[in-house]
Amino acid sequence: MSSGRATAIGFGAVLLWALLALFTVNATGVPPFQLSAMCFAVGGTLGIAWIALSGRGFGATAGLPPVVWAVGVGGLFGYHFFYFTALGLAPPAQASLIAYLWPLLIVFFSGLLPGERLTARHVAGALIAFAGAALVVAGPRTGISPEFLPGYAAAGACALIWSGYSVLSRRLGTASTDSVAYFCLATAMLSAIAHLALETTVWPEGARGWAAVLALGLGPVGLAFYLWDIGCKRGDIQLLGTLSYAAPLISTIVLVAAGEAASSWSLLLAALLITGGALIAARAGRPGPRTRP
Repeated sequence: MSSGRATAIGFGAVLLWALLALFTVNATGVPPFQLSAMCFAVGGTLGIAWIALSGRGFGATAGLPPVVWAVGVGGLFGYHFFYFTALGLAPPAQASLIAYLWPLLIVFFSGLLPGERLTARHVAGALIAFAGAALVVAGPRTGISPEFLPGYAAAGACALIWSGYSVLSRRLGTASTDSVAYFCLATAMLSAIAHLALETTVWPEGARGWAAVLALGLGPVGLAFYLWDIGCKRGDIQLLGTLSYAAPLISTIVLVAAGEAASSWSLLLAALLITGGALIAARAGRPGPRTRP
């Protein structure tokens, strides 16, 4: 598989994550850890079914080293645990913006990988795209209040965990993408334990609520993680990190189209910034012109 194709597959995860807010709106009322447990159970089952139907068998995921389990389950469950914690301890806009430092950190951390080269264009592109995402996630006014520092710290942990998971997935590239199915099921179990310890069970309301949970499990909290695994392991991880800033923009556009949010001029500016940042990062990944001896 070529790097370009793998990057495109990885971007499919970004497109699916852009639908996260829309589906979550229709699952209103379900506690976060309960929703996580339900969705990851669907996503893990989706992977197991795919492995069975493909005829590859389950041997590829047998005997995974402990470090692979630690990275996989720690990344999926750890990110969501700290994200839900951050939303409970700090204003959602600021917490989400801090958590959305993970694409920028992916660009930075990727320079530590064998065979990867971090350039000024990569950094500039990621910073410009982050500025665009900031307009969408938190708006032009983003203040930091000391009383919310624990929530900000939890959001920072989100960014570190997901960027670390993504970069380490490439470092541990010999692990089959099929293993993501088991990581999802383990995350579902841990989320269920957290739910029983911290929350009161509230089931989705009506067919629309259950359909939203199923859609989340099949897409943003299911297929997306398999696509992301392929993109991180085989694609241009620096470009993929920058392209990830398109998720909040596309998410807002989807909400506007669905009548769940209002449009604004800041969306156009955010689109220009994110697109410009992605183009700069893409050009950074191309080989420069050869000089004659």
